[in-house]
Parts: sequence; structure tokens; C-alpha cells
Amino acid sequence: MGHRFFASPDQITPPTVTLSDEESHHLTRVLRIGPGAKVRVFDGVGREYECEVQVASRSAATLAIVSEVTGPVESQLRLTLGQALIKNDKFDWVVQKATELGVNRIVPLITAHSEVVLSEQRGDKRVKRWERIALEALKQCGRRRLVEIAVPVKWEAYCRADANQVRLLLSEHGGISLKSAARNISSRLESISIATGPEGGWDKDEVDVGLNLGQTAVLLGPRILRAETAAVAGVTMVQYLFGDLSTE
Repeated sequence: MGHRFFASPDQITPPTVTLSDEESHHLTRVLRIGPGAKVRVFDGVGREYECEVQVASRSAATLAIVSEVTGPVESQLRLTLGQALIKNDKFDWVVQKATELGVNRIVPLITAHSEVVLSEQRGDKRVKRWERIALEALKQCGRRRLVEIAVPVKWEAYCRADANQVRLLLSEHGGISLKSAARNISSRLESISIATGPEGGWDKDEVDVGLNLGQTAVLLGPRILRAETAAVAGVTMVQYLFGDLSTE
């Protein structure tokens, strides 16, 4: 696949692409790519191009579009992951792996047992960090659409949103198996959300709130999983059942 770079649609004016300062610096100073080299550029909304470097400037590298790259890389399933706030490096890891697995949207959840407390200012900074992590994961895994990272929200507010889609609450105590839940879900499902709790687990009142607001509690198996493990396992299983990880 080679090196991939991101350019927003307004930076792509066929037959050329002008990279941002940050991406230009990465191309010229970090990777030391010069004129004549072939790279790929994706626009974050679904298109990707094979390009040839024309001008390797540290502030505004210019590329010539050679051809458009096609083929499926995005899952047909719109998947939202509601992840309770967990310690920084673990949440970073969840963002990276969820992006690789095809999640479209990640919502940090403020829950009763969350060990991480973010002010509005710190929350904004953290969102920007998670956006950068997701972008790097996109480059690595070949996806072409940016992942939306929402600002942290309280659990009840999350449950009241997106009421028209299938919503799963990954529970360590009680609930039905994901396989059982899948029997009641159309195979032509277009969107779904799954929510994972913090290190300390869900508070009982939170589970009750979720169930009352349309969440379906599901178990991932007989073992208690770490929060970050549950997130990746849940996303993988949902993509297998309804997305593009199935071999069928």
C-alpha cells in the first residue's frame, strides 16, 4: 500500500493535491520522501488517490494525481462505540483498535465509576488527541473516512440519543448472549451502537437507566473482561455478525 497521507477535500483540486503543513512536514522531514515518489492520499470522506510527489516542501508539499483508488475498505455497517472514560493509555488504545476495526463514531462516556474526570478544556484537548490517534490508525489500516470523536457525555444523555438504532450495552453481570441478541436483529442492519463500561464496571442504576431507555444488555461470555478488552471484543463480534468481518 505504501505511505498514505490525509488531505481534506478543499486541499484536493485535480489534477493536484496540496498537503497541510503537518502532513508536508511528515512527508519531507520525517519520511524524507522526495519528488517523483508515489504515495496515496485520502480525503476523509471516502475517496483516495494514487499520487506522485511534485514539490517536496516542508510547509506545502504538492502532489500530482495519477489515478483514483477504488475498492471496498469501509464496513457497510455504521458502528458507534460508547466507551466509558478509562485511563489515558487504555482509551488511546481503544480508539486505535476501534478505528482499525471499522468503527465510525466513538463517544467517551462519563459514568459513575469512571476513574478519569475531565474538565471542558481538558476534554477538548483529549478529543483532539484521540482524533490524531484515529487518523494515524486510518493511514495504517487503509480506511478512507474519518472517525468522529464526540465530546465526553454523561451516560443518560448518550442513552437518549440515537434512539432509532439498535443499541447494545455490554454487561459483565446479566443480559443475553450477543448470539441470542442477533437473532432479533435484521441481517440488513445499517447502524448499531455498543457501550462499554469503565474499569469499575457499570453502576446498577446505570444499567437500569440504559435498559429503560432502549439498551439491550448483552454478555460477551463467562469471563470478566477488562474495559479495553471488552470494547475490542464487542466491536469485533458485531462486525463479524453484521459488518464486513464475516467470511461469507
